[in-house]
Amino acid sequence: METIGLTFIDWIVILVYFGFVLGLGVYLRKYTTSQEDFFLAGRKNSSWVAGLAFLSANLGALELLGMTGNTFKYGMYVAHFYWIGAVPAMVFLGVYMMPFYYSSKINSIPGYLKLRFDEKTRVLNGFAFAVMTLLVSGINLYAMALVLHTFLGWNWDVSMWVSAATVAAYVTMSGLLSAIFTEIIQFFLIWFGLFLVSILGIVEIGSIDEIFSRVDEIYTSISYTTLWSTSADPTQNGMLITWGGIVLGLGFVLSFGYWTTDFLVVQRAFSAKDLRSARMTPILASFFKMAVPFIVILTGLIAIVLANDPKSGFSLLSDGGQVNYDSALPLLIARYYPSGLMGLGITALLAGFMAGQAGNISAFNTVWTYDIYRSVINRKASDAHLLWMGRAATIVGILLSLVTAYWAKSFPSIMDYMQAIFSWVNAPLFATMLLGMFLWWITPSGAFWGLVAGMLSSFLMYLAVKFQWFEESIITMSNVQSDMAANFWRAWWAWLICAVVTVLISLFTTKKPKEELVGLVKGLTEETFDHDIPFVKRPEFYAILSVVALIILNIWFW
Repeated sequence: METIGLTFIDWIVILVYFGFVLGLGVYLRKYTTSQEDFFLAGRKNSSWVAGLAFLSANLGALELLGMTGNTFKYGMYVAHFYWIGAVPAMVFLGVYMMPFYYSSKINSIPGYLKLRFDEKTRVLNGFAFAVMTLLVSGINLYAMALVLHTFLGWNWDVSMWVSAATVAAYVTMSGLLSAIFTEIIQFFLIWFGLFLVSILGIVEIGSIDEIFSRVDEIYTSISYTTLWSTSADPTQNGMLITWGGIVLGLGFVLSFGYWTTDFLVVQRAFSAKDLRSARMTPILASFFKMAVPFIVILTGLIAIVLANDPKSGFSLLSDGGQVNYDSALPLLIARYYPSGLMGLGITALLAGFMAGQAGNISAFNTVWTYDIYRSVINRKASDAHLLWMGRAATIVGILLSLVTAYWAKSFPSIMDYMQAIFSWVNAPLFATMLLGMFLWWITPSGAFWGLVAGMLSSFLMYLAVKFQWFEESIITMSNVQSDMAANFWRAWWAWLICAVVTVLISLFTTKKPKEELVGLVKGLTEETFDHDIPFVKRPEFYAILSVVALIILNIWFW
C-alpha cells in the first residue's frame, strides 16, 4: 500500500513519547515494592488523578478508532454510547456502589463476589473476566498496528509485535502505578492531539451546521444527525434500532454492566486515597466523557461528508473488498496535519491505544493473580510471590492478546466486536451485582447459577444469529437486520435471564446470615460518610450537575 510519509520532526515527536513512557516505567519501578503498589498503585491517588486515569483507561482504541468508524457507519446515534450509555452508570457507581467496593478493601470485582456470595462465583467471574479482557486487549493491539500500518506501511505482523512489546515493557515494571501515570499523560495527549481534527474539518467544510446539512443531503431516507426523534421507527435511523433497545440494552444493561462491574475502569477508583476520592472518581470522569463526542462523533460526520464528495479525494481503506471503517480517523489526521503536527497526531492515537492496552493488562494481571491463581492454585502464596506472578501474568497476557488481535482484525468494525463481548460477560454480571448489593436474601447458589445461565444464554444467542439457527428478529423484536441492535437486545435478554434464574433459585436455597453481609449490602450497612461535609462539596451534588448536563445535551440534539 502507499504509505503516508513522516518527516524527521514527526519521528522525533513519536520517539520522544515512547522513550518518556518507557523511562517512566523504569523510574516508577523503584516505588513498586509490594503487591499493593503493583496492583492498586498504593491507594494514594487524589480523585482528579484517579478520575483522569478512570476515563483514560476507557479512552483507548474502542473510543478513538471504533467510535469514529462507527459514526461513519451508523451516524449520530453513536453518541448514545457516551451520553445515555455511560454517564448514568458512572454517576450510579460513584453515588451507590463505590462505598461497598472501596470500604470492603477488595483488590478486584471478583473479590467482592467472594465476600458477598462464595468462592465458586468469584472464580467463575474471574475466568470470564480474564477471557473478556484478553479479547478486548487484542483490539488495542490491532488498533495500534492499524496506525503503524497506515502511516508507515509496516507489515501487519511487525506492527502487532512492536505494539505488544512496548506495552509489556512498562506495565511489567511497575504495574498499575505506571499505567495510571501514563494514562494521565495520554489523556492530555489525546485531547490536544486529536481535537484539532474536528476543528480543521469544520474549517474545510464551513461550519457544524453545514456538516449536518451535508450529511442530511447524503442520507435522505434515514436520519444520521439526530439522537431520539427517529427512534420509534428502526428504519428511520442509521443504527436500525428502536428507543427500547437503546434504553434497555445500551442505557441500562451494557452501560451499567461495563461501568459498574468491569474491573478495568473500577480498578482506577480503587487506587484513590480515601472513600470520598473514590466516589468522586467516576463522577468527575463523567463530565469529560460527555465531551468526547466532540472529537469522535464530529470527526466521523466529517469523514462521511468528505467520502461522499468526489472532489475531496478522501476514501476509507479497504481490505479484501471489505471497507475498514476504523481507518477514518487516521486518514483524517493524514489529511489535515502538517509535518511535526502529524507526529503529535500519531502519538496521540498510539497513546490512546497504549492507555487502553495497559488498562486491560493491569486488570488482567490483578484478576488472574488474586482471583484465579491465589484462589485456586496457590492459596499460601507470599506477597513477594504474588508480585512476581503479577509481572509474569502481564507477559502472558500480552502474548495471548496478540492472538485475539488477529481475530479483531477480521471484524469490519471493532465496536460491533466489543459489544458482542460485553453482552456475553458484563450484562449478566450486572444482574448478579445489582441483586447482591441491594437484596440481602440473594443466595450464593442463586448468584452462581444465575450467572452461568446469563452468560451461556448470551453466547448461544450470539451463535444462533451468526449461524442463522433462528431469525434475529426473535431477539430484536424487529424485522430490520442490525448487528448493533442484536448486541443491545441480546444484552437485555442475558441480564433478564440471569436476574430471573438468580431470584428463583435464591427462593429455595440457603441464605447467608445477615451479620456476614454487613458492609456488603445496602440496608444492612450504616452509611457514616460525608455527613459533616456541606452538600455542595459532596459527590451527590456533582452527580446532579452531571445528570442535568446530560439531559440538556440529549434535548439539544434530539
